[in-house]
Amino acid sequence: MHMIEAGVLRVGYHEAGPADGPVAILLHGFPYDVHAYDAVTDMLADRGYRCIVPYLRGYGPTRFLSPQTMRSGEQAALGNDLLALMDALGIGKAVLGGYDWGGRAACVVAALWPERVAGLVSCGTGYNIQDIANAGQPADPETEFRYWYQYYFHTDRGVEGLSRNRRALTHLLWKLWSPTWTFGQATFDQSADAFDNPDFVEVVIHSYRHRYGVVRGDPGVEEIEQRLAQQPSISVPSVVLEGADDGVTGSSAEDQTAHRFTGRYRREIVPGVGHNFPQEAPQVFADAIVEVGRAGD
Repeated sequence: MHMIEAGVLRVGYHEAGPADGPVAILLHGFPYDVHAYDAVTDMLADRGYRCIVPYLRGYGPTRFLSPQTMRSGEQAALGNDLLALMDALGIGKAVLGGYDWGGRAACVVAALWPERVAGLVSCGTGYNIQDIANAGQPADPETEFRYWYQYYFHTDRGVEGLSRNRRALTHLLWKLWSPTWTFGQATFDQSADAFDNPDFVEVVIHSYRHRYGVVRGDPGVEEIEQRLAQQPSISVPSVVLEGADDGVTGSSAEDQTAHRFTGRYRREIVPGVGHNFPQEAPQVFADAIVEVGRAGD
């Protein structure tokens, strides 16, 4: 475990591989943690990559430097955290890989600061930048059903439920979102320790309220949020990986976000994989990192 001050955070992160290798920054989602990349980092380190795997804000040992900083979970904050981490570590350019919240942070940096990104691997929703201005438009009923937890978090009952039952609730989400992944209690517990972070509940609740325009964002990242409202394209070499059994986003034969990618682009739907893509299919994920890294050389 390493710690570094980066922006408004003191970030905890894991590192593997040669210090002089090409850099891959791997970003976890909700409700997961850095252990989602244990197998991926071993594979990439063996292929010469320097892997950086940070705990996002509100997870594990990562802490806010000031009690006055808003405990925001919005997309602009996640992207800004990633950029600040790269600056703090002196990383000029890296391959970015992520899913869920981590995929969103990676997409934000790839879209707004493409000169810092050698390539992108994004899982689930390929173009993972939220269109908050249109978030009030309903989706089809099946999609709305899968988002029940997001609406739950809009209520005081949901806040209390996450506070009291964070392990039971997140364990349920793991099962619902990856219905064909057989994971043991020890695997879950290893990641669930990260949810004991004192800011976890506040950051999570803000994330799921902000994306629907229910609450205001952090003024410190408002300029970034305004840029994201333009739905900027992603020009770096990109691979989108989707689990055919993803219980959150599902999978569709139609690639609905391909037009958002203007550079080299490939999409793959992988059978037998759910939402936690890198932990369920580490070889596919690692191969995609190498693919976009070579494309961006």
